[in-house]
Amino acid sequence: MPVRCEVEDLITAGSLPSEEASEEEIAQAQRLLENIAAPVSDEEAQALAACFGPDDCHGLSWTLLHLIETALGAQNARYSRNVENPWVQLLTARVEAARGSRG
Repeated sequence: MPVRCEVEDLITAGSLPSEEASEEEIAQAQRLLENIAAPVSDEEAQALAACFGPDDCHGLSWTLLHLIETALGAQNARYSRNVENPWVQLLTARVEAARGSRG
């Protein structure tokens, strides 16, 4: 399944800005994120995992995390991009916790 244009737009913009970015930068990231309708495909979820920035970005990182978790295979996913990022680590921990609660 191809990645939708809205997802590509966010990926092309790069990672989410830090909380210290300008209001304009944060508003642009928010608009791009809000343009993506859930659920996302597994391929889109993998690509979106590379979009986490260095911090919470005024809640946008949580929005991105929850969007990624709408993918059909989210409960079994392994995220291999941006693995040093704390948000990807949190996403991975949530997947592992879901696996543990099923077994």
